[in-house]
Amino acid sequence: MRVVSLVPSLTEAVARTAPGLLVGVTDWCTHPRDLTAARIGGTKNPDVAAIAALAPDLVIANEEENRAPDLDALRAAGLDVLVTEVRTLDQALAELHRVLVDGCGLARPRWLDEAEAAWAALPPPSWSPRPAAVPIWRRPWMVLGRDTFAGDLLARLGIRNVYADHAERYPRIPLDELNASGAELIVLPDEPYRFTADDGPEAFPALPAALVDGRLLTWYGPSLAEAARALPSALR
Repeated sequence: MRVVSLVPSLTEAVARTAPGLLVGVTDWCTHPRDLTAARIGGTKNPDVAAIAALAPDLVIANEEENRAPDLDALRAAGLDVLVTEVRTLDQALAELHRVLVDGCGLARPRWLDEAEAAWAALPPPSWSPRPAAVPIWRRPWMVLGRDTFAGDLLARLGIRNVYADHAERYPRIPLDELNASGAELIVLPDEPYRFTADDGPEAFPALPAALVDGRLLTWYGPSLAEAARALPSALR
């Protein structure tokens, strides 16, 4: 089977399970490091002609990562496109099974069972979750809002996103409002914006900042088991 992946998380999932299937991946697909599949552009601007030329049996995509017009163009080229939706951990686990087992015809991988078990083994979150804001960009400041995969992971770890009820999924919030949001913690992932100890915490002088691995917070795939182990201590 020949597979093109337009989603970094799904690229890693397929590569970990059956690396020989991948014939095309995006420029943003960075894991595993030894990917040799053809690069077919970005998640938001894939080269439709190049993908069609690879003659894939399946193109795997995501409704948030990829644009509907690009997916429509791939379908118009006669390609089979499987579109995932991942807003929660449960959705992620179900969609990974759908992609790997139903879409690619593979046996369910052990790593997926291990990831599911790792999250199931965590203690239930505190009855009094810690309020936090989660910037994902600066200039302008943007944060996690409603209905996000990362927000669901944080909720399972006892962190309440103070913008979880915002009308937008990734709202722009002025810095003074962020500092007055009622958050008791600022969670700073290193992607999509690369927050570091020297770039981010200084904007929130009255609040503790937790620098976290963005891949563990936002990717769904083989990193999920590691996320269950590493994120609780990173968020203390």
